[in-house]
Amino acid sequence: MKNKALKNLKVLLVEDEENLAKLLKNAIGDSFYRFIIAKDGLEGYEKFSELSPDIIITDIMMPNSTGLEMAKKIREQNSNIPIIILSAFSETDKFLNAIDVGVIKYFIKPFDPDELLEYITSIAPQLGNKIINLCEDFIFNKSTNSLYKNNRFVSLSKNEVKFFASLTESRDKIVDDSTSKILIWDEDVSDDRLRAFIKRLRAKTSKNLIKNLKGQGYQASFSDK
Repeated sequence: MKNKALKNLKVLLVEDEENLAKLLKNAIGDSFYRFIIAKDGLEGYEKFSELSPDIIITDIMMPNSTGLEMAKKIREQNSNIPIIILSAFSETDKFLNAIDVGVIKYFIKPFDPDELLEYITSIAPQLGNKIINLCEDFIFNKSTNSLYKNNRFVSLSKNEVKFFASLTESRDKIVDDSTSKILIWDEDVSDDRLRAFIKRLRAKTSKNLIKNLKGQGYQASFSDK
């Protein structure tokens, strides 16, 4: 019987060995809500930003951007997401570098996919509830990146989803203007464009859902329930 907790999780596998990526997807992919594959660190970071996975599994040595370089960038955006390393190397320096970027587990190739699945199953309860209760009966489902108002789906653009996913990482999370611009457009755009984006998003949802903290940035309004 498949673990029900796993069926709510999105897993991002970043692996340049196509055969290994396919093997893992075939072996354990059906256990999860989604099992996403990226071929290197650059694509892995793009898919992390776009899809907000719950767990990242990554090789270390890959073209364009290594797994550790990608993990460092991801940690700047999300300090809590579990990152698991797959590697053919067992040198101490690489292991210590992995610890520095917050890697929680290190699997040396070759390994049994069932061992990987067993480990993910063991940490699944720690990932917390993915249903975020916001003000005025809004709910954001972080597993599916979907917003609802009184159980009715609210359509969001890809950029609006990325913004909400970041705002709802924690109750204390404040996203400043510079971070918002990079998060939404992956570039430093004008203040007017950001203000227009927030205005449209509030019009689509509620003026109270996103708080503007003067001189600090934006923060989601959570439910007190």
